[in-house]
Amino acid sequence: MHNPNPAAAGVAVLSDADTMDSDIQAQLAIFRTLVVTVQHFFGGFGRLFHALTDHRDPTHITYQLQTLMTTEVLMFLLRLFACRQITHLLRANNSVADKYQLWLESPGCPHGDTLNYAFARSEVAELQAVVTNMTRTLIRSKVLYPHRLLDTYYLVAVDGTGVLTFATRHCPHCLTVTRHGHTRYYHPVLEAKLVTASGLAFSLLTEFTENPGENPTKQDCELKAFYRLMARLKQHFPRLPICLVLDGLYAGGPTFSICAAYHWKYLVVLQEADIPYINDEFRSLSPLAPENHLQFETGV
Repeated sequence: MHNPNPAAAGVAVLSDADTMDSDIQAQLAIFRTLVVTVQHFFGGFGRLFHALTDHRDPTHITYQLQTLMTTEVLMFLLRLFACRQITHLLRANNSVADKYQLWLESPGCPHGDTLNYAFARSEVAELQAVVTNMTRTLIRSKVLYPHRLLDTYYLVAVDGTGVLTFATRHCPHCLTVTRHGHTRYYHPVLEAKLVTASGLAFSLLTEFTENPGENPTKQDCELKAFYRLMARLKQHFPRLPICLVLDGLYAGGPTFSICAAYHWKYLVVLQEADIPYINDEFRSLSPLAPENHLQFETGV
């Protein structure tokens, strides 16, 4: 063994200090941007989360509900994958605690277990309303006007995604699929998002795809959830000019009837393997109406 080079050690220490300074600066920038943005568009965190019901015992509350919700937002902005990372990366970080006290008037960053406890007792409908109202606020304030299709229609993409998967039944509402003798239990959701050409996406509504009980005669599915979601979308945004962006799963009479009844437009993207006879018919009829054919390159 030999002694380390003093100069090299000094460089290493200097490098660590520089990294620490840049981390603190990055944290400061994220906090400042988050607070200023929420204040500008939504009136601050207090107003944003004021309608949520806190079901915790008030005699044991250290952190206000708005602080917990803000921490959860920060968790996603920082791309943390679990609440326990909040404990290790944020709660133990003195500079973060100082920012919580300065900008959120909180005694510090809450523990990950505190978040889990509060969210397990939160009402899904209330949390959904917060997200929906945020996008509604942006629409009403005309922030999203430049992103409309043909200066009229808001593009709303609808698609399903998986959330949780289990080897054993998680709850009576689990969907199930059996392959090669093994049953998998899972919880998918269907999302309606207002999308823009710049890549920004704003959540409008979420519909859970789940069975009504443990032994249903027919399982819930993405199409059934889609019909429920469309009814809710019309209820929440009755006069919003919408153009749905859908994949081939939804290309059918019921979907087109819904769009006609609600006065919505739609764009359906069909892959070659999706409903082949429609693609064949399109290729046959397209030359007969060249004025209805538009092709452009996005540069991607």
